[in-house]
Amino acid sequence: MSGKVRLGIGLGILIIGLAVGYPKIALYLSSRKTTVNTSTVAFYIKHKQGIDELAEALKQAGVLDNVSDFKAVAAYKGLDKENIALGKYNIETGTQLRTLLNGFRLNDAGNGNGEVEVQVTFNNCRDLRDLAGKVSDVLMLDSAKLVAFLNDDQTLTTYGFNAAQMPAMFIPNTYNMYYDTDEKAFVKRMADEFKSFWTDERKSKIKAIGLKGPSEVVTLASVVYSEQNKVASEWPIIAGLYLNRIEQGIKLQSDPTFKFCWGDQLNGVQRLLNVHRDIDCPYNTYKVNGLPPGPICIPPSQVIEAVLNRDKNDYIFMMAKPDYSGLHDFTKEYKDHQRLATIYQSWLAKELAKG
Repeated sequence: MSGKVRLGIGLGILIIGLAVGYPKIALYLSSRKTTVNTSTVAFYIKHKQGIDELAEALKQAGVLDNVSDFKAVAAYKGLDKENIALGKYNIETGTQLRTLLNGFRLNDAGNGNGEVEVQVTFNNCRDLRDLAGKVSDVLMLDSAKLVAFLNDDQTLTTYGFNAAQMPAMFIPNTYNMYYDTDEKAFVKRMADEFKSFWTDERKSKIKAIGLKGPSEVVTLASVVYSEQNKVASEWPIIAGLYLNRIEQGIKLQSDPTFKFCWGDQLNGVQRLLNVHRDIDCPYNTYKVNGLPPGPICIPPSQVIEAVLNRDKNDYIFMMAKPDYSGLHDFTKEYKDHQRLATIYQSWLAKELAKG
């Protein structure tokens, strides 16, 4: 074989090799190109989408400047709308495209490989609707769907609550969850947290204070917190006072309970009158003996602890101090309570007259 023939064969092999290998080399080089964002970008995938839509969204977010390499590597990896995971992703500066795409891939746990959790915090919630609104601000779930799910008979049966008691299952705290957590997964997580909170030690204290279960403890805690949300040192005292009333068969006569019956209608009303207290409502403890049928708010866990570790006192009455301290005077005799009430009402009338 002549030299020219050998040279021709060699060139042919080289050309074929380049033709076959170049695309792979180009793809390899493309996969190692990096994002162009100069700071970490919080990127959300909120609905199923293909590579074209995802690439454009990343470009709009300042992560990519050219989408062709991204699309090529994605096609090679077989990514499409069925295996791109919803959720939140923190995209660091200089992230290689292969790493970025691998992060978006749906894994066996149902999350993206690079998906990050978000912090879910809820506190100072009046009811489940209020809670759902706060949760939907940080999770992808719909607040109306969450409320409907919580009120569904099957949900109540599954978790062992009735509609009035259901708020007792939610322990205010900060929880880490994936952004695409739906209403079912959220409620299951909260049920697990409820079970973890109610340890054997805490359960043993329920009977000791004369209550029947966690729901009753949370209900009383909600009344205590509604009476006093400023000075934590008073929580065990007020809890002891109300438990005294329950033990002696005296109505709780808690103003926040009848206010709960009015919804938002008494917001901003500083002087509550007998006409307000006269409302017929199962939560009105001026008319109904014992605890309300369920919590009137979702109280902090510290108030629940205060109820379980209530102060052993003999108080029956409480009256706000005639100042802006948020503190109360506690008494066991009605005559002393009447005297303090007169002082407080006189002070309040003067304060209101000031305009």
